[in-house]
Amino acid sequence: MDLHTMTQSLVTLAEDNMAFFSSQGPGETARRLSGVFAGIREQALGLEPALGRLLSVAHLFDLDAETPANGYRSLVHTARCCLAHLLHKSRYVASNRRSIFFRTSHNLAELEAYLAALTQLRALAYYAQHLLATNQPGGLFFEGDEGLTADFLREYVTLHKGCFYGRCLGFQFTPAIRPFLQTISIGLVSFGEHYKRKETGLGVTASSLFTSGRFAIDPELRGAEFERIIQNLDVHFWKAFWNITEIEVLSRNPCKQLLPSAPPAFEMPLTADPKLTVTISPPLAHTGPGPVLVRLISYDLREGQDSEELSSLVKSEGPRSLELRPRPQQAPRSQSLVVHIHGGGFVAQTSKSHEPYLKSWAQELGTPILSIDYSLAPEAPFPRALEECFYAYCWAVKHCALLGSTGERICLAGDSAGGNLCFTMSLRAAAFGVRVPDGIMAAYPATMLQSTASPSRLLSLMDPLLPLSVLTKCVSAYAGGETEDHSDPNQKALGMMGLVQRDTALLFRDLRLGASSWLHSFLDLSGHKSHTNSVPVAEPMRRSVSEAALAQPEGPLGTDSFKSLTLHDLSLKGNSDTSGSPELSLSAETLGPSVPSDVNFLPGPDARKDAKEPGELRAKDRGQGVLANFPEGFHPRRASQGPTRMPIYSSPIVKNPFMSPLLAPDSMLQSLPPVHIVACALDPMLDDSVMFARRLRGLGKPVTLCVVEDLPHGFLSLAALCRETRQAAALCVERIRLILTQPAAPAAPTEPRV
Repeated sequence: MDLHTMTQSLVTLAEDNMAFFSSQGPGETARRLSGVFAGIREQALGLEPALGRLLSVAHLFDLDAETPANGYRSLVHTARCCLAHLLHKSRYVASNRRSIFFRTSHNLAELEAYLAALTQLRALAYYAQHLLATNQPGGLFFEGDEGLTADFLREYVTLHKGCFYGRCLGFQFTPAIRPFLQTISIGLVSFGEHYKRKETGLGVTASSLFTSGRFAIDPELRGAEFERIIQNLDVHFWKAFWNITEIEVLSRNPCKQLLPSAPPAFEMPLTADPKLTVTISPPLAHTGPGPVLVRLISYDLREGQDSEELSSLVKSEGPRSLELRPRPQQAPRSQSLVVHIHGGGFVAQTSKSHEPYLKSWAQELGTPILSIDYSLAPEAPFPRALEECFYAYCWAVKHCALLGSTGERICLAGDSAGGNLCFTMSLRAAAFGVRVPDGIMAAYPATMLQSTASPSRLLSLMDPLLPLSVLTKCVSAYAGGETEDHSDPNQKALGMMGLVQRDTALLFRDLRLGASSWLHSFLDLSGHKSHTNSVPVAEPMRRSVSEAALAQPEGPLGTDSFKSLTLHDLSLKGNSDTSGSPELSLSAETLGPSVPSDVNFLPGPDARKDAKEPGELRAKDRGQGVLANFPEGFHPRRASQGPTRMPIYSSPIVKNPFMSPLLAPDSMLQSLPPVHIVACALDPMLDDSVMFARRLRGLGKPVTLCVVEDLPHGFLSLAALCRETRQAAALCVERIRLILTQPAAPAAPTEPRV
């Protein structure tokens, strides 16, 4: 059914039901039913033209005709789902309103909840229209003044969200997902109560949280509490909640430490000239040298995996030293190896969280999988995770024989934050001049960590797994921006087992400044050594390490060299001339024999000479921005939970290509291997995938993008839940197999949605 027909059918039914209940006397229930149908009629008629406008231009933002996917399409699809549900419910009411079995209160509550959702979706449609009017042609991310971005986000987060977390929870997803989301939401709000009462110790179990009856029988109460939690609790709460299912298993079977406690530096040959080598130093950022934890998963016991050399590296505290299925005899080494990086918003989860589907991958692919357990923020912010992943990857390439592989083909795979690290780690490998992986499979990756608006990010208003305030808290923690704890004192609690206590976190934050000189050289924006006066003596110790490390002398124009770096300046369509930008040389002469610190990780000022200065913004950007001007008489519902504590982190570090690979210059992206992206149509991070694929396609790089329908972010962890998630997970396996079995070849055609 097309949008106009659906709207007209809904309006006709709403008018009929409205007339019926208006004639039922002065009772309160009849009055409310009449009012709710009047509201449905008004919102449906107001929403249709806005959705029609988005649909008319949505195709301009697709990767290609075979991949019709972007945030505008997703927003329209979500609104259609809400309209379809209201149409179904209106038909039911019209057919059963005279029956003695008609549950008046139940149907009224559901209609009111979906009317609230429809009202908020109409507001999102107006926001999306203003993004259309403000953004660069073909761009999905807002590129205006940072002040306007902050104003937009502050305006956006005041919208009421509770209606999406009660009766309407997960209405946009496939029905098989909704019971799972309801269980998660019950567990979340129950955990929030324990957290508030400082009861997050060993007495709290997953079973006691996910079976709380009070929130199961009262959807409105659950929605209101869910909204309060996502707006007010800090990143430590989310870190604890996302890790709750791991506590018991991790206490019995921790991650296997395959690398030494004090990992040594080692030499890697340069791809340009294998006779020359570069030194791979151990991770140092923030906390100094420390162990790098990895988990080896193999369906067969392969040659080398039971060697004494590997056994000498294993320092397991659990009953088993390796995740290997016992076999009567060894299998030969596999020709391929998968290096996996897990997701979790950079702040939570481990390889254990992802082990169920990794074991399935190891069996289906017939190859060993090395999953990296990088250190998590906020205790270990950027670039600690990147350092550890790069070190573990290089170690795996050098010692692949110990892992049961000949290393002929190496695939890098990751999801969400892990997908981000796959891209940035490959960029770092290219910068060092060492072997890059033969291909990357990234599932729903985050490629833009800057706080900015996009049509798919608008979906975070209703997403129970990725609310906008939670996204920004995770990004702020990874960027080192968790400088103050603003949470209410009565909401603080001891973290779950394995979390660093708050006082320790504060101590780490103070100690980070001690590593700022090293970080400054790593993130050197100008290609020069840091000056001794970069950080004033009187600077408070609690200052963000990102701000301290990036304190730079002003450039020739007296402005921050990254202040005005935009997607438009980096040639989103990939057809700009990059000859004027200095190439990030991979030659042995540039890298030198063994000093990785000589590599300049960021382009020099000349590479951004065409960047638009803040003062040069269009008048439309300065005057209007993306603050929606709603039609007269329309007022979206506002949150009743008080001011939102959402950090809007705008440090230059979030624009670093090793943090936001979408902002990398063309010369860096040219170094990436073939990329296969599997994204979700209803994911707030969808636009990250679409725009990154468009940039690679414009540069002539091999890239495929497949967008799965009706599934939430994180479907790999739900692979066993239903047929749809199994099919999506199988698609990821297919992409990995394509990398492992085929030599370098032209890009495969982009797959249609499934």
